[in-house]
Parts: sequence; structure tokens; C-alpha cells
Amino acid sequence: MSFGTVSVIGLGYIGLPTAAMFASCKKNVIGVDVNQNAVDTINRGEIHIVEPELDVIVQAAVQNGFLKAVIKPEPADAFLIAVPTPFLPCYFGEIPQPDLSYIKSACEGIASVLKRGDLVILESTSPVGTTEKVAEWLAEIRRDLSFPQHKGEYADINIAHCPERVLPGHVVRELVINDRVIGGMSSRCSERSVELYKTFVLGDCVITNARTAEMAKLTENSCRDVQIAFANELSIICDKLDIDVWELISLANRHPRINILQPGPGVGGHCIAVDPWFIVSKTPDEAKLIYTARIVNDSKPTWVIDKVKLAISEYLQLEPTKTVKDVIIACYGLAFKPDIDDLRESPALSISAEIALLHRGVTLAVEPNIENLPSSLDNLKLVDLSTAYTTANIHVMLVDHKQFRFSDSPQGIIVDTKGIWTK
Repeated sequence: MSFGTVSVIGLGYIGLPTAAMFASCKKNVIGVDVNQNAVDTINRGEIHIVEPELDVIVQAAVQNGFLKAVIKPEPADAFLIAVPTPFLPCYFGEIPQPDLSYIKSACEGIASVLKRGDLVILESTSPVGTTEKVAEWLAEIRRDLSFPQHKGEYADINIAHCPERVLPGHVVRELVINDRVIGGMSSRCSERSVELYKTFVLGDCVITNARTAEMAKLTENSCRDVQIAFANELSIICDKLDIDVWELISLANRHPRINILQPGPGVGGHCIAVDPWFIVSKTPDEAKLIYTARIVNDSKPTWVIDKVKLAISEYLQLEPTKTVKDVIIACYGLAFKPDIDDLRESPALSISAEIALLHRGVTLAVEPNIENLPSSLDNLKLVDLSTAYTTANIHVMLVDHKQFRFSDSPQGIIVDTKGIWTK
């Protein structure tokens, strides 16, 4: 069966590129988003996010009539849900619990336009069991249709989970070449999902069940989080022992079976900093290592801020006629990783905001990938690299953007969490 019309619910960093790829293959694509500005921007053939190559694809898809964006879902043959899965509010020390309200809202939105033979795929990274919840939510609303949990292969509606596995800044390429893990609630669900993704996916589409597919994505990012936690903990140990951690890791990695990652100011983004908690929230007594890695990585920004406080004291000792208000601090990088504009769950952003809040002097921010700071960061002043170099007394390297990697180290006291200036 061919899918004449594909609907993508959520037009963010994953949903919009996915919609664009289907549209580039001459599928009629209906993108759905609650953000009117995003909808209007896309319908002009423009994009509201930063992702290389995506602007050209979206422009062509809109101009050729294969992609449109709307606020409310419309009938389609396949629905891909790509909405956020953030945390519920929690107190310090509590295990964060996933907020599935965005997924449930998406289900409520598409339920009224579902028809027999439709395929629903959950792409949002989710705790184990969420795909089954999607099927339950839809079944509660559409009692006139049958679903896999009741009719298996013979259900009117097919449901599967297929998590995205792409790297920001390389999404367009990786959507095409990366393998996909597809977990259907029945064999029929999986087979139809493979058929849909093979519209543009050149990588393998590997079939499993829904729960394993959900756990696969969480496992990938939890593994990465544990590896980063080792590097971050090592950097703290080396600082105490007066050892250059980057030289140490370089030497250790000369062993043919060792590949230690590079430390940083913490872990950010919408995946690695989030997904391990989905495992911990389901199995808190068993996920001891994963939990510890989260604590190590979440505590690293506090360690960085303490280093900045020491740098302020050092500067005032060197310049006894100065006061704290005279000290200018520059924070380099706000995104959660190099060479992108994505600030979600960014430790660099939280560190910069905390420094600006605590410091009585001026705090500058250098982020070459954004033009304006979020309104919540009114204590920070966004400047260019040259201004920061010539103005600041303390320089805090947080994200190794390419503009910083190819620059000489600045004059002043340096707090380098990425080893760019201290190597």
C-alpha cells in the first residue's frame, strides 16, 4: 500500500526535516504545529530553525506544492508524532518523571481524522510503554476503529515506534543514511512502517517490538551519558591533582582498546541529558550506574561556576585596586553542542545565566549561532568574539564552536572546560 499523504505532528528539529524529506520525494505532506509563527514561516518556504541544507529543501517542497503547515490535523494516510517529551516539575533530589502530555495531546488531535487503514508512528523519544499508551489513548476516543492491542494483525489502525537517531547539524544527511529501528505493535504495523520510511531512508530498517525500539534509543543515549560522565569525573580528579586532563586522555587513548571521550561543562541537548532519566524513572532500584552518571554530569556546571568564582578572586588579587563590579566575564558558547543554535538543556546556557545572576559586574556572552538572547537572559550581554577578547578580564570557554577553535587564546584569566585554549 502506498501512502499518498503523510502528516507530521510537531515541526521542530526532527519533525520539520522529516516532513521535508517525505515532501522531497513527492509525497503530499501536511505538517502540524501549535506554533502559528512556525506554521506561517514554513508556508512562506522558510524555516524557523537552524539546520544546514534544510532551507533549500523546504523552499522547494513548499513551492512545488508538496508541503504545507497547519495548526490542526487533517486527514492523511500516515501520521508521525514528533513532539517534545520534557520532564514534569520536580523538587531537587527527586527523580525527574516524563511529561507525556504533548504526545497525548497529539493523539487527541489526530484521533478525529483517523480512518481505517491509517498508520500512526511515534517518533518522540519516550519511556518504555509509551507506544502502547498511544494505542490506548486513540482507542478510547475512536471506539469505532480497532487497534493492535485488541485485533493484532487485523487492526484497522497500525501503530509503531521509530525513534529518530540523528545528529543536530547533520540531520538532513543522517535521516537518509542512518539505520532505523522500527518497533510495531504487530508484524503488520512494522512492515507498513518500513514501507513508509523506505520512501527516503537508504539505511537498514530493522524490525523489533515497540518496547525494545523505545529502549534502544534510551540505551544509546544512556551509554553516551555514562561515557561522558567518566570523562567529566576524570577532569575534576585531574584538576585536583594538577594534571592536564586533555593530555592524559590523549595518552590513554593511544591504547588500542581505549577511547575516552572529551570532558566538558556538563551534558545538554534534548536527548543525552534527558533520555537516561526515562530509564531511571521506570527502574530506579536497578539503574544505579545510569543514575550516577546523570548526577555526575548534572553537577558539572556547579563545579564550573566554582572555578569562575576562584578566577574572580585570582583577578582581584592581581589587581588590588579593582572591585568585583569592575570584573568583566565573557562566556563563550551558549548552545548545547558545537556549531548549532540549539539551546535546549544546555549546560553552557545555565552556567552563563547563573554567572550573570551571581556576578555584580558585567557578564558577556559570545554565541555566533544566534542573533538575539532569550528574554530570560536579560542579565547577559550578547557580543561578538572580538569585543569579548578585548573587553573581558575572565574568559570562560563552554562550547567549542569553530569560531573559537581557530582563534588564539585571549589575554586574561581563562576557565577552559573544553581544552581549546589550555592544550
